[in-house]
Amino acid sequence: MKKEYIPFVEELIELAIREDIGDGDHTSLATIPADARGKMQLLVKQDGIIAGIEVARMVFDRLDGSVAFDQRIEDGACVRRGDIAFYVEGRILSLLQAERIVLNIMQRMSGVATQTAAYVKLLEGTHCRVLDTRKTTPGMRVLDKMAVKLGGGENHRMGLFDMILLKDNHIDFAGGIANALGAVRGYLADTGRQLPIEVEVRSLEDIDEVFAAGGADRIMFDNFTVEMTREGVRRIAGRCETESSGGIREETMRAYAECGVDYVSVGALTHQIRSLDMSLKACV
Repeated sequence: MKKEYIPFVEELIELAIREDIGDGDHTSLATIPADARGKMQLLVKQDGIIAGIEVARMVFDRLDGSVAFDQRIEDGACVRRGDIAFYVEGRILSLLQAERIVLNIMQRMSGVATQTAAYVKLLEGTHCRVLDTRKTTPGMRVLDKMAVKLGGGENHRMGLFDMILLKDNHIDFAGGIANALGAVRGYLADTGRQLPIEVEVRSLEDIDEVFAAGGADRIMFDNFTVEMTREGVRRIAGRCETESSGGIREETMRAYAECGVDYVSVGALTHQIRSLDMSLKACV
């Protein structure tokens, strides 16, 4: 896990604990002796890519630092139904409190990683890479981005703060591509920031406007057809990175990649996924 992600993950874990445990797990408190100890296993129930084990360890540590965590599989590994990802042993009350939080995190992260890996496989043999987007569950973006990387994809910007991305609304409100790019360069100079600049284009003519206005680090083809994309790559001729975005489906993704774009961004990686089935069960 990147060092800069840790505070976000810790904050998310705190929120998960507050919303799930509140003032106590009263079912467990009523039925389990306070000093009772036990062991549980994380059982994979569906083939895929596993993700979130590192975060699961953080959940157990936060709830009870004395819980022993015995990891058997690495994050990002291919798993099959019946695999055991880890064992945990300690106070039963602590194990039960962590159960649903751990499963919610790991099932979603593993679903994202599994979907990403399927898209990455579709692009094998091309130089094109799969990118995620900001279409994430509010508050869970760091986990979604981590899962995409574990599935073999690449992360686009984390948020509005780490990249300049001139989209259609920015361009229209600014009065055109040239005005928008000029304003961006002035802003970066005035604030002393060094951020990569990407420009979304809606037509082939827009590409020419970008370079007439000084160019950019990356150009995003927004809702281009495959034919337009091929022509767009030809026009850019390696002068900057290229990205295809908008309306790209699993069935058409490879066709876009074969046009020569560097990236294909897919919102479905994080907003149209199915969680991977798994359970955290007592070892008895």
